[in-house]
Amino acid sequence: MTTFIQTNPSAGDDMVASFQLENSSVRGRITRLGDFSVDAILKRHDYPRWAAHALGEALSLAVLTSATLKMDGRILVQAEGDGPISLLVAESRTDGGLRGYLRLNRDKWDAMEATLGDERPTVKQMIGKGILGLMIIQNNANAQPYQGIVPLDGDTIADCAALYFAQSEQIPTHIRLSVGGIEETGGTRRWRAGGAIIQQIASDDARGDTSEEWDHASALFETLSRQELVDPQLESPRLLFRLFHENGVRMEPPSAVRDECTCSADRLKGTLSSMPKVELEDMAEADDTLVADCQFCGRIYRIPLDELG
Repeated sequence: MTTFIQTNPSAGDDMVASFQLENSSVRGRITRLGDFSVDAILKRHDYPRWAAHALGEALSLAVLTSATLKMDGRILVQAEGDGPISLLVAESRTDGGLRGYLRLNRDKWDAMEATLGDERPTVKQMIGKGILGLMIIQNNANAQPYQGIVPLDGDTIADCAALYFAQSEQIPTHIRLSVGGIEETGGTRRWRAGGAIIQQIASDDARGDTSEEWDHASALFETLSRQELVDPQLESPRLLFRLFHENGVRMEPPSAVRDECTCSADRLKGTLSSMPKVELEDMAEADDTLVADCQFCGRIYRIPLDELG
């Protein structure tokens, strides 16, 4: 795992921003996640190291894709399979809220680790035979969700995401995702994650052939390392300048990202009220209350049966 030594929180974290290469057909987005987003989420669940990496990368992917939405809503990144991680979910909202969790089979995970040792497992080894889906959900009950699904082909979440963009959006795309830990004085660790994506704007009469611009930007982007994306000393403007200073690059004002769940007692009551009364009674505790916990944030709710109508 990528490790850095630092004693103070870095600036410029928990954000996402768009950027544009000057006089070029290439646009992109960059995100850096830290104490108030990915660290809070991963510490809450205390997953094994490489499982935490997978969720951290999915959270970064969700943030990068939600930043493109022109309406109020959310992006849901979800992977399902028959491996040690049977379900992985990362959700990023246009208001900056972020949440995520995964479902882990400890016996399968331990067996995988016994085989691999310290070697980083691939997505297929962690999630097994399965799919990666990206769903766009508007904050409009009349709007149908859009979902694109791709097989789990590739070694990383980024590999699978690249396949999604190639098949679903058909826009030339390169993507980098990274997760790392900061070792602090006293032995504590803080999680960090980062991601960047570039895409080619289609050629037209005004722009002409943009393939040469894209090839040049792609070559520069390929030099971006995982370490740079999570380096607490290398803030986003400096990182983009390091990559694209030859052409010039302009980063838009960033938007804040934060760990925030959308669960509530009222929402849970609405879900439970739609269930048959006999099922609710079977699920209830001896004191006629229903106990449920949020898989994302871990909050526990106790709902009396008589409040469900």
